[in-house]
This record gives sequence, C-alpha cells and structure tokens, in this order.
Amino acid sequence: MKKALSIAILIMASLTAGAQVKIAVHETRPGAVIPAEIYGQFSEHLGRCIYDGIWVGLESDIPNQDGYRTDVLEALKALKVPVLRWPGGCFADEYHWRDGIGPRKNRPKMVNSNWGGTVEDNSFGTHEFLNLCELLGTEPYISGNVGSGTVEELAKWVEYMTAESGTMAELRTANGREKPWRVKYLGIGNETWGCGGNMTAQYYSDVFKRYGLYTRNYGGNRLFKVACGASGDDYEWTQTMMANARRHMDGLSVHYYTVDNWDDKGSATDFTPAEYYETITKTVEIDEILRNHIAIMDAFDPEKKVALILDEWGTWYNVEPETNPGHLFQQNTMRDAIVAGLNLNIFHKYTDRMKMANIAQIVNVLQSMILTKGREMVLTPSYHVFRMYSVHQNAEFIPTECECGDLFSERGRVMKDFSVSASRDADGRLHISLVNPRLDEAREVELSFDSLRPKAVRAEILSAPAINSFNEFGVAPAVAPLKFDGIRLRNGRLMLSLPPASIVVLEL
Repeated sequence: MKKALSIAILIMASLTAGAQVKIAVHETRPGAVIPAEIYGQFSEHLGRCIYDGIWVGLESDIPNQDGYRTDVLEALKALKVPVLRWPGGCFADEYHWRDGIGPRKNRPKMVNSNWGGTVEDNSFGTHEFLNLCELLGTEPYISGNVGSGTVEELAKWVEYMTAESGTMAELRTANGREKPWRVKYLGIGNETWGCGGNMTAQYYSDVFKRYGLYTRNYGGNRLFKVACGASGDDYEWTQTMMANARRHMDGLSVHYYTVDNWDDKGSATDFTPAEYYETITKTVEIDEILRNHIAIMDAFDPEKKVALILDEWGTWYNVEPETNPGHLFQQNTMRDAIVAGLNLNIFHKYTDRMKMANIAQIVNVLQSMILTKGREMVLTPSYHVFRMYSVHQNAEFIPTECECGDLFSERGRVMKDFSVSASRDADGRLHISLVNPRLDEAREVELSFDSLRPKAVRAEILSAPAINSFNEFGVAPAVAPLKFDGIRLRNGRLMLSLPPASIVVLEL
C-alpha cells in the first residue's frame, strides 16, 4: 500500500467518532417493501464479462452447462440474482439482435468498438441470455438499441422474444425455442445523452415515446418500459423527461459511479487511507442525488406511478496493469465491500419510488461479483456483501435512528461514520445490516427496539486483514464472511462491537 496518510488527518477523523453508536430500531413502524430488484446485476458485452466470464461455449474444456460456466452459474444461483440487465451499456446501442440468433457457426462477427476493439462472434445472443435468466430464476432486463437501431428493429425483437404466434414467433421456433420467454423489463436506449446518441433530453423524450409506442405487449407478457435518465446530478434531464414523457414510461433511470477523479481514477488495490475516505464519502453522495431526483419525480407524479431505476452504479478505478484498458478489469477489495454495504443501506430508504438497482458489473468488469481466469474463479468481497444482504430482498423496510459521529475526508466531504438498515421478512425475522466504515476504530453498538425483546440472534461478519485485502486466484480467500458471536443481550437490548472496516448482518 502507498505510504500512509499523515497522522494529523487520521487524528482529525478519530476526533469526530463517538465511542458508542446507539441505534433505535422502530419495528412497529414498517415502511415500503424493499424490491428484490434493488439487488439487480448488469452484464454487458465488455471485456470478459460475457465471454470467459459467463459463456465459454459447449466445446470448452472449462466445465460448463450448455455453454455456461458451471462454477459461475452455481455462484450466481447462490446470490439469488433477481434481475439481470443485458446487452449493455454503450454496447446496446450498437447491437443488432438478429446477428445473435440462428446457428452459432453462421452468426457474423463484430468489432466491439466501445470496449477495446474486441472481435466477438455473437455466440452469446438472445437465446443464450434469456435461457440463462431461466436457469437462474432471474428477470431479464433488455436494453434496446435506440442509438443506431430503428423502431422496427426493436419492435421486432420484442415480438421475437414474447409473441406466441406470427412471423417472429415462427423464426424463434425455427431457432429452437417454441415457447415465448417472459420479458418484463425493457430499457429504451442507454445513456442517450452520451454514447447512446448524444441527444438532448427534449429530443430523446420524443424518441422514447415513439419507440415505446411500437414495442407491444404480446399474449400475457407485459413490458415495464424504462426511459433513459440522467447521469448523476443532471436534474434538468429528469425535469424534462417527467414533463414530456411521464405518462408513457414505467421507469426512469439514473446512473452514478463512485469516481473521485475521472482523469485518474486511482488504483483498485494500492491506495492510502486518505484515498479510501475520499472514495466512501464520494459514494454516499448518491443519497442526495437520489433524494433530489425523487423530489422532481414527486412534483410531477405524486402517486409514484413512475419508478426510479438506478441501472448502473458502483466503483470505477484504473484497470489492472497489463490488461486491455477497454476491458475495465479491476480487482475488488474490502473497500468495495464497504462501498456496497453503504449504498445498499441507502437504497433501502427510497424504495417507495426506487424499484431497481443494477451494480456494474456481474463478472470481470468494474465492481464485479466474480472474477475468472481460465478454469479458476474467485468470489469478490462485493459478492459476499450481496449474498449476506440478500435477506433484505422483498422484505418490509424497518426505519431506524442512529446516533453516531461524522467522518471528514481530506477534501472536506462529510458523512456519518456508521451505517445501518433493517427489514422484516415474510416469516417475521428481523434483519439488520451494519457498516463500520472507519479504519481507525472499533465501534461499540447498542440496539434498542420499540417493543421487541430479542431472545436469539444469529450474525455474520465480513472483515479483512487490511482495507485493500482482496481474493486472489489459487490462494485461500483473504475476504470471506464468518459467523459473528460478539453479541450480548442486556435488558432487551443488543450490544456488540464492530471491528474497523467491517460489515455485520444480524438475524433476530
């Protein structure tokens, strides 16, 4: 790791921390259900996400099930992936779906001009993606080509996937699939303010309505149409879209990446304490961004008919040395686990409006769940957070109040120095996720309840030898969850001590 930050800055961070964190859990005041789709994933034709990550083909010597890597498939099943976005991203607006159907040997090759100039053989297309979703029990989220595609092309794709009869259904049947798939989520364009067409919000709002009109519902399939939304804090985009197209959309997206400096994003593994604090104080700015977009949507849509969809989020660093810069391959450390926990705790607060979030990306790209190299696979620290937090899927949000200190970055950003979220599942079990983001101090935590008197508690903890610890190929994992026993019951309250830079999920 780089030479540690000066002692003065670490002391400044320490002085703001209280020795104890007090949390009031209001289990008698439940809120909205946390949609499982908040734990969504994103799979783009980018680097080794699809090829080598998910798909190796039937002829590969890597163990596979119908071409899908067996190890990755099983790991994703354990993750309970609720929704999977594909084929992009920027790639979506140069993808023509007819190139990815029919006999694989006849499919045309294409140059992935967005991401590293890789030549792809289109062996992973519509059938391969939708069959994968069926294997995983996940909802497919199709990102449609608006940038370089036509209305007819997207309309025919929807028909091909979901119609029970007609020419497109006959073509699908000829390609080996008689029964239509169920496709719920349809994104009409991606980042149309940039790689998806360099459009203005006013222009795109009309484009969206046109494409949306001709993407039909067939049989019992009902599309949930997502309009391309803003990048970060571009509130004017949201204002324009809600003013011009809200009656035609089911969801409006927003993208937010945790990047402190786009010119030099920093190393994924070699960073100072100061850089760590800049990262986590930057990532929690999503709280204000979500709140402001929601306020605009509330003004136009007080009945909350239009969902907010955060379909790209996560950390973004410089690529690993000696890798293709266009493949966005980065390692994943305990820092990324902290980022994931902080974000998911924030998302839970807004699920009366926010109905989906898709972390970027699922395998081998950016803040991925899984990394592969040849026959080897590792689960990242972020994977473990998503697996531990899966207990919140489709559970009832439980409000909490947290008394803690503040944490300041070197550049003056400020955040609370502890994070908590709680939910109650259909079986009445209460789950509480706790994040101690501080590097320099364990936290003594006291949890009280409205009327609940806990009698039994189970818990898992995720921590690491260092904040830049990561899981390497061929080596025992440095970051993996363990059973957590450090909980005391006292007069109906829970007492526990969280080590520095750790995440705990409790089950009561």
